[in-house]
Amino acid sequence: MAKERRKTILVIGLVIIETLLVMSALVPAQFWTRFLPNSTSAALDGPFPPLVAPIIALLLYILPTVIGFLCPGWQKAVLYATLPAWFGLGVFLVAATFKIGPFYLVSADHVAANVSLLELFAALGAIGWLGRFIFKR
Repeated sequence: MAKERRKTILVIGLVIIETLLVMSALVPAQFWTRFLPNSTSAALDGPFPPLVAPIIALLLYILPTVIGFLCPGWQKAVLYATLPAWFGLGVFLVAATFKIGPFYLVSADHVAANVSLLELFAALGAIGWLGRFIFKR
């Protein structure tokens, strides 16, 4: 019982970290250049130093997989792995509608990009969950 509780807390923590990473990735480059005017790499790497940026990109792929690996069922694995993307895209969509308009979500190129991100995170979570059976042997 205590082991499952620790695992649940770990999954929640990883979902929060992944959400923060997704949110920082969805912030436009113009914001980072204004917010960090002394940084030469703010437009490319956001708030992260150039040496840390590749690690952040790696975490964006690894965390959904680890989240899926830690979940007991595939439904939770896919849900928890995609929650950061759902939340990040929702916040980004609301922010974008102030500047672009209410139909930003349904334009063809944006729908494809949003669905692709959700599919990627769902696939990574499912791969992590399937990995449980490989490492269980």
